[in-house]
Amino acid sequence: MSYLLVRHKVADYAKWKAVYDAHQPVRQSAKLKEVHLLRGIDDTSEVVMLFAADDLAAARAFVASPELRETMEKAGVTDRPSVFFLH
Repeated sequence: MSYLLVRHKVADYAKWKAVYDAHQPVRQSAKLKEVHLLRGIDDTSEVVMLFAADDLAAARAFVASPELRETMEKAGVTDRPSVFFLH
């Protein structure tokens, strides 16, 4: 099993979460299954997501897609995401 770990900061968690939830069908089509969605205790603008990735190539294409960048911008992501592919 492969995993995708993403960490970034958001301007407004409630706004980000609404956009994130609406984007679920796109994650599902990339065969990503949310395992954990976490927020920082000391910095609640920090969000960490762990996904199980059934298809590593699809996960990589998802991360590289212009649509994801546009969605993150719309959601209010304020920094460059950290992205890790893990086994």
